[in-house]
Amino acid sequence: MTGIINYDKVKGFVFTEKANKLIAENGKYTFWVSKDINKKEIASLIKKLYNVTVKKINIINTAGKPKIFRGYHTSTSSAKKAVITLEKGQTINFGS
Repeated sequence: MTGIINYDKVKGFVFTEKANKLIAENGKYTFWVSKDINKKEIASLIKKLYNVTVKKINIINTAGKPKIFRGYHTSTSSAKKAVITLEKGQTINFGS
């Protein structure tokens, strides 16, 4: 990544009870990210987007699951989540 911020690599923030608990207790933020991005790229994107220092990144690859909807066999999409730990004392403000 050479100075250009590719915004579509970070798809969005995960708003679940578990993600909110991680923020409150440990200062860890969870994001949906593109499947073809690695930890170094995620760290540089988060640093550029939110002006914070990333301490650690954990990746969770979620596999798609088979579903049956009105008799049709289909599956949910697979996805990738990044759990990002920030340096002590830093937070991300989402405008709330």
